[in-house]
Amino acid sequence: MKRRELITLLGGAAVVGPVAVRAQQATKHYRIGMLFPTSPTANAANLNAFRQRLQEFGYVEGRNLVIDYRSAEGRPDRFPVLAAELVNLKADLIMTRGTPAALAAKSATRTIPVVMAVIGEAVETGVVASIAHPGGNITGLSSVIADAVSKRLELLSEMVQNVRRIGRLSDSNNPVSRLEWDNIQKAARSLRIEAYQLDVRRTEDFGRAFELAVSQRADALIVGIDDIVQANMPIVIELTARHRLPAIYSSREYVEAGGLMSFGVNYPDLYRRVAVYVDRIFKGTKPSDLPIEQPTKVEFVINHKTAKALGIEIPPTLLARADEVIE
Repeated sequence: MKRRELITLLGGAAVVGPVAVRAQQATKHYRIGMLFPTSPTANAANLNAFRQRLQEFGYVEGRNLVIDYRSAEGRPDRFPVLAAELVNLKADLIMTRGTPAALAAKSATRTIPVVMAVIGEAVETGVVASIAHPGGNITGLSSVIADAVSKRLELLSEMVQNVRRIGRLSDSNNPVSRLEWDNIQKAARSLRIEAYQLDVRRTEDFGRAFELAVSQRADALIVGIDDIVQANMPIVIELTARHRLPAIYSSREYVEAGGLMSFGVNYPDLYRRVAVYVDRIFKGTKPSDLPIEQPTKVEFVINHKTAKALGIEIPPTLLARADEVIE
């Protein structure tokens, strides 16, 4: 064989190799089961961020990726049944949001990887063994911010003058909610604020909860991010406006929908980062080898129009500290 022919053959092999590998990757199909508390519409901004990041890794719906979305519609008791559905669909990976969903996925499977897009107290609620070494088939990202509760109460105290009584709107049956309530009480005492629970577990509970807030002469509200609260965000925003109750939330979605202000993690950022975990697991990394990552992007958002409607003049110090002011 002539030298030139040999070079040509070798060069052709070098080209065919990567092409063959890419073709093999393209023919591999993946199925992600999503176990979430709210509808895809309510979760659109986060899902878009997740999909865009996945596409950068080469995963495209309709080509090599299928996403099965299951929403509990604010009813955590539905998660076990929905988790079982995703297991029966033979999902390659289950993605969750919130503690009830993560616990349901953990009970449903010990073999399918589970990636938590958002989790509160993952160790304290028994979802994983530790942050550094989660163990088992579960990993993901935490939404816990150090001193977040104290920060929210301080921001409320600055925004609303002479705050003395604060109602906390949440589902007290949520394991994370119970843990957070202890922190709220401690922070409230340090600020000489009286805090009390406004428990909501069904859609029908919200009207009564706000009537209780009014009868208890609440100056403001601190709103949890439980499944039932997320699923009823429009109702929460409407009732706070109707009763003229200033409120602080855990995520910007509420402020974009008409809420007064929020302090918390940037959720689209978490969803972009969780796509990295999905890619690594699809490429062979075990969930137990991936530590639970902490939030890296925190934001404080104010709705100026809502403040005006409530007759609140936003202090210049808060305007200066806000990451965004929605007009």
